[in-house]
Amino acid sequence: MNKKLYAFTILCACLYASSSFAADDVKMHPLTDALNAPAAREKLDKGVKLFFGNQAYPKAQKDLGEWKTNKKTNGFNKSAKEACEWTFLSAILELQERAVKEGGDAVVGIKSNWKNKETVSDTEYVCADGTLMTGVALKGTVVKLGGK
Repeated sequence: MNKKLYAFTILCACLYASSSFAADDVKMHPLTDALNAPAAREKLDKGVKLFFGNQAYPKAQKDLGEWKTNKKTNGFNKSAKEACEWTFLSAILELQERAVKEGGDAVVGIKSNWKNKETVSDTEYVCADGTLMTGVALKGTVVKLGGK
């Protein structure tokens, strides 16, 4: 019985320690920095347009549905800015891949959706930066724009 109590105590201590390391510093970050980072300029699909928040966009021929992303990265040995931009890029790339898969050419109304709390902005996104992990969750509507 003593071994079981010892194992249970160790498990509780580990769970407590891991939750203390998971604390999120949730902040808004500029879209322009993330979209103009070298990795973003290299990897983003220029054939799939991105419209954030309430930005105006051309009339859509077809609405192909709303899609969510929830990306995380290891924040170890990265600045908060680097980790947030990398995670944001992963989330945007997933939305662009979904647009291509669904036959769309744009993602509109992109908003942050961290822990299912929507934050709408034309200029910023929400990033949660923790001691070990960094997360970005986005939501956007895939559309086929007119004129193509």
